[in-house]
Amino acid sequence: MSKPKYLTGDSAAINEFIDRFDVFLLDCDGVIWSGDHVFEGVPETLELLRSRGKKIVFVTNNSTKSREDYLKKFTSLGIPSNVEEIFGSAYSSAIYISRILKLQPPKNKVFVIGEAGIEHELRSENIPFIGGTDPALRRDITEQDRQGLADGSLLDPDVGCVLAGLDLHINYLKLAHALQYIRRGAVFLATNTDSTFPSHHTVFPGAGSISAPLAYMTGRQPLALGKPSQAMLDAIEGKFQLDRARACMVGDRLDTDIKFGIEGRLGGTLAVLTGVNRPADWEADDAVAVPAFYVDKLSDLRAAAEQ
Repeated sequence: MSKPKYLTGDSAAINEFIDRFDVFLLDCDGVIWSGDHVFEGVPETLELLRSRGKKIVFVTNNSTKSREDYLKKFTSLGIPSNVEEIFGSAYSSAIYISRILKLQPPKNKVFVIGEAGIEHELRSENIPFIGGTDPALRRDITEQDRQGLADGSLLDPDVGCVLAGLDLHINYLKLAHALQYIRRGAVFLATNTDSTFPSHHTVFPGAGSISAPLAYMTGRQPLALGKPSQAMLDAIEGKFQLDRARACMVGDRLDTDIKFGIEGRLGGTLAVLTGVNRPADWEADDAVAVPAFYVDKLSDLRAAAEQ
């Protein structure tokens, strides 16, 4: 594998890099912000790219927020954006279920493990669902629950799909419901399979840590609708009519962001060091992916380009 080009501080190389692309697909957590902390210089960097005629698309695996929720966060953090620029794994999942999977009655309902962001995007595509933030499932399992799950009396016969995303209230009862639906033939989907996500200068369990127990229980791997799934990139390409050769994926994770860009045959991939991975990770013999370029932080593009 070729060694990635280090761009930080090299104004000529950065200007050449920017000129190579028409579209920049940007991860959010670990690239734009960490938690509610925006990395210094990011808004100005996005403004620079737009001023040079570049299309910005925010591509995130975080399924806890809908596109509208993300827009509120962008606005509150002083980052100009609009709903059409935002493409999250919850939205990607809803698009896949409604326009590709096309569940038909009576098995057209989705059992959700996840937060309100998934529910909002499913509603936007008129997809019926249960589970999710339902408070009735936020409790310990009982002997009566076990009996009802075993004989099927607690199960909704219309469920034809289980969609697992990041769930901040995951528990045994939800997993037990999902297991029984999958065992009865429900399609098994995951918003994404990130093992962790960066926040507050550390990492926390990601959506992949929620679906992994189900995969272990059932012996089945879910179809993931977030990065690095090419189903997500196909949906992005269809929506934005982008030329893959003139598009660059920017992210902090090798196994999602960089792999997403490489497998999607994008024109380039740029790693930033404000999130999960470091140069040692792609220099390892067993590296899952190697970026074409890297910078210390996203704002290095602006700092060098304006010199």
